[in-house]
Amino acid sequence: MKEIFPGVYRRDKKIFTKNLVPGKKVYNEKLVREGGKEYRSWNPYRSKIAGAILKGLKNFLIKPESRILYLGVANGTTASHFSDIAKKGIIFGVETSFKPMKKFVKLCEERKNMIPILSDANHPEKYDAIVEEIDLIYQDISQRNQVEIFIKNMDKFDVQHGILMVKARSIDVSSPPKKIFEKVKKEIERYYEINETIKLSPYAKDHIAIFVEKS
Repeated sequence: MKEIFPGVYRRDKKIFTKNLVPGKKVYNEKLVREGGKEYRSWNPYRSKIAGAILKGLKNFLIKPESRILYLGVANGTTASHFSDIAKKGIIFGVETSFKPMKKFVKLCEERKNMIPILSDANHPEKYDAIVEEIDLIYQDISQRNQVEIFIKNMDKFDVQHGILMVKARSIDVSSPPKKIFEKVKKEIERYYEINETIKLSPYAKDHIAIFVEKS
């Protein structure tokens, strides 16, 4: 098991995080014991950032002390791996749908470094009193105005770094994804410096990951 980023490990063609709650699975992932420690397999077909890592991500922004605002946390699959990594940090998970939020709330009971927020990411003013001192926004939202939501939250919380998972078909189903990605990048570059972009195929069709920094 080789550590490729702080808290992220690789063995052969698979990546893992060290389980914060040994013996507990989150989404039926494989648990592996090595050297007296337990690791959780990180499925790139269930988590886009895992796909980005396997596609050659150069700079993984999440550290042990990271404070993350996760927009579109759903039931917490990816957030649980962030929880493994950011042991000294915290993940604020925002989700607008009640059903996945119920699962995420239950997960937060086991993982004390995650806080559930049932709210609409279109309106960051509704949860800004809860979210404190974050250094990274991670967004994975299937909405037409996903770029607007990302920029609005980056601005509201004055965050230095951001990761946006762009879903082309959610923005415009009639345009070629490549054209949509170029448009999105131009829009983001009006506000932030893009450090890295990664196409997520075959793990997520018609998606790219964009990693930004406040200039």
